Amino acid sequence: MTHTFLPVLIMLIIAVGVGGTILGLNWVLGRHQRNPSKLAPYESGVPLLDQNRKRVNVRFYQIAMLFILFDIEAAFLYPWAVIYRDATRGPSGMFLFGEMLLFIVLLAVGYVYVWKKRAFDWD
Repeated sequence: MTHTFLPVLIMLIIAVGVGGTILGLNWVLGRHQRNPSKLAPYESGVPLLDQNRKRVNVRFYQIAMLFILFDIEAAFLYPWAVIYRDATRGPSGMFLFGEMLLFIVLLAVGYVYVWKKRAFDWD
């Protein structure tokens, strides 16, 4: 069994060796000049226009967390649909349908709760 992983191990050793050699040569042969333009923060091709430590409304983080929560729960529907398609041929089809129906009902209850708490309002 280990002989099948030997080419992968050789490839990893070569990749680490080549990467280390290139980084080492760059560090030894490269110029080490520090100036203010190299030390300035720079992100996505746009220089900073104002402070990077501005206060952000907490509601932004609440909306972001709720989006991630509901997005991940919606992502669980895709694998279930694939499994359900194959399971409808057997006796476990109704059980899987009931489980997903319960999951969606719980998701809807959570959505209504968040809506009633006015977490989606930006006022």
